[in-house]
Amino acid sequence: MTTLLGSDLSGGDVAAIVVAVLTAIAVVFLCIALASLTKTMRTLRETVEQLRRETLPVVANMQSTVNQANAELERVDTLLGTAESISATVDSASRLAYLALSNPVIKVMAVGAGTARAARRFRRGSGGR
Repeated sequence: MTTLLGSDLSGGDVAAIVVAVLTAIAVVFLCIALASLTKTMRTLRETVEQLRRETLPVVANMQSTVNQANAELERVDTLLGTAESISATVDSASRLAYLALSNPVIKVMAVGAGTARAARRFRRGSGGR
């Protein structure tokens, strides 16, 4: 095969040149892709670092808030325990007062009712004579 320069190239030479050109083009595309990937990774690294700088104080603040909430929950739990104890004591005291006072009050009311009944009968009996 004769070219413009006047040299003879065989089919293998042409194939080698085509392969070399395609390889060079592939290397250029790979270099461009690698540069783009490097830029993207650098941006990602900067973004992750910025995110870390912003979230660490938030996490520390959140941990402080959670600790404070736990302390308040313990305090409320103690108050509820005290309220339950007071409720049980008042319940026991009211039951004791009921048991101690109900029988005498019933007896006083019975005596009062009996006395009123007797007084009514006495009045009826002396008013009719």
